[in-house]
Formats: sequence, C-alpha cells, structure tokens
Amino acid sequence: MAILDIGHPAFGCHDLDASLAFYALLDIHESFRLLHDDGSTILVYLHVAGDRFIELFPGGPSPESRAPLGQQSFKHLCLMTDDLAGMVEHLRTHGIAIDTEPKMGLDFNMQAWIRDPDGTPIELMQIAMESPQRAIADGTTFPESDTLVRSKN
Repeated sequence: MAILDIGHPAFGCHDLDASLAFYALLDIHESFRLLHDDGSTILVYLHVAGDRFIELFPGGPSPESRAPLGQQSFKHLCLMTDDLAGMVEHLRTHGIAIDTEPKMGLDFNMQAWIRDPDGTPIELMQIAMESPQRAIADGTTFPESDTLVRSKN
C-alpha cells in the first residue's frame, strides 16, 4: 500500500462563473458537476490533464473576507506549462494581472505568478532540464548547490 499521486486540490470560490472563466483562460475546463437533489451545484471538477483535476466549491468566502495570505497554511497552487512566456502573454491579453513576471526560481525552473478571482496565488511553472524536479522524476541525480539541500528521506 502506498500513496500514488495527488488527487486534486479543492477550492471554495465566491463567484463560480468568474472562476470557471478564469480557469478556461488557462485551458482548464469543466469536466463534470456533482449536484444536490434540488439540482444546485455541490462542486465542479475541472480537468487539468490526464487524471489531474481541480475541484471548485461554490459559496466560498469573498476575497476581502479571507485571512491574509501570510496567516493561511495554504500558500499557492502550481500549474505546469510548456510555454511560460506564451501563457503569460495569453493571460495578459485577456486582462489577467501578472503579479510576478517570468523569472528563474531557486530550483532553476521558470516561474510567473497570477491570482484567481478569489485571490488564490497561482504559480505558473515551466520545468527546466537542469531542475531537481526533472532529475528526480527521471530517476537521476542533480548536483548539490548553495541553494538546494537534498532531503535525507
């Protein structure tokens, strides 16, 4: 018995339609809904890729009433892309604010930051061939550096 993967993140969203439109700009679309007996929406599953999904629950708190980010245990959602620059420009042309322009992170991957309509920070990441994530996923090793510390587990 072992954990095989992450199933999905689940978010309460204040405005379901605004959230669906936002994720559609990321090419992440509704795949199905679970409904109450009265036909109202319990949650919406968005299909990311393969067996990766995001759950959206309507009726979440307004962005203004949420605890400040520094006081939450949840920090961000990371979405992978194979064309970070293209994704950023696509979002910019659709009016999405880019909080942090594309730059290299400490793990050598390129990243940019945006927020969903509820204020959830979203990291857009393009994996670099020299990143520790790529090396571990490929079953190889990565060189030690001043910014990376390998876990002993």
